[in-house]
Amino acid sequence: MGPWARMLWTLLSGLRGRRGGIQGWAFGLWPPYLPQPRLLSPTELVSHWTRVFEKRGIPEARESSEYIVAHVLGAKTFQSLQPVLWTQPLTPQQLQCVQELCSCRLQRMPVQYILGEWDFQGLSLKMAPPVFIPRPETEELVEWVLEEMAQRPHVMEAQDGPRILEVGCGSGAISLSLLTQLPKSQVIAVDKEEAAISLTCENAQRLQLQDRIWIVPLDVTSEGSWMHLLPWGPMDLVVSNPPYIFHQDIEQLAPEICSYEDPVALDGGEEGMDVITSILTLAPQLLKHSGSIFLEVDPRHPELVSSWLQSQPDLHLNLVAVRRDFCGKPRFLHVQKSGP
Repeated sequence: MGPWARMLWTLLSGLRGRRGGIQGWAFGLWPPYLPQPRLLSPTELVSHWTRVFEKRGIPEARESSEYIVAHVLGAKTFQSLQPVLWTQPLTPQQLQCVQELCSCRLQRMPVQYILGEWDFQGLSLKMAPPVFIPRPETEELVEWVLEEMAQRPHVMEAQDGPRILEVGCGSGAISLSLLTQLPKSQVIAVDKEEAAISLTCENAQRLQLQDRIWIVPLDVTSEGSWMHLLPWGPMDLVVSNPPYIFHQDIEQLAPEICSYEDPVALDGGEEGMDVITSILTLAPQLLKHSGSIFLEVDPRHPELVSSWLQSQPDLHLNLVAVRRDFCGKPRFLHVQKSGP
């Protein structure tokens, strides 16, 4: 067994026994998916695995094939390969690597975990199960925060820059994107899962941003959790992509999500509001006057959050804006502190 096979076997073995996970799989028992008589070019290989994935009902069959082949050839995307390489046969070792990675995809492992990295807002971040994989919608959340911060020159030009709290940092995608694009900013990133804390630390070091981020293991749903954050001083804003899926909807999620990603990062309780309300309850204790909260939510949440805030006048929080995502769904909330 080669080094790629050993590495992936270790990873897959760790996932054995998860709901919907790997059952009775062994690399030595692969079906002969690849034709053996001759070596294949990248173009032929992508076509071959696209057909295999389509036959097996794997979503985004061509995209998955292209990412995997490109990765084995040292590129991020198939389109970024030099055209001369498209028709050049792969070596037997490269073919073996492609087959090993594509076999993981046949088990519905997300491409981001297979590749071990993914780009977010132009940053290359390490990805590892079961830490939540950042979605394209969350890039829109970051863009909205940056737009709003640009409208606050007094915060941007302050000597110590904006101070930001991210709740549920996962891979660190939001925090590290904001640190990169707001050069004076400082971030306190919290998560209750050890795997997420570890991955955010690693990604911060990879991007050499560790000097401006404090990564804190913390469960914001626990009583008095805000007191643990007081030493970092009042915040200019709180940002979060919290668990917001309605509990009854969890079973309907794709196998890639149910079998590999941490359900704690997805399940928001009966109405998807458990962590959202915890954040909204915690934030007034930490925000400066006129400080903001930016949240990614389910399209059903703007109305629910608005009603909940009206029932909690002592929080002095107002829902000031709702923004739609690229699919036209109300996905992002801007809540602002109005009291002392």
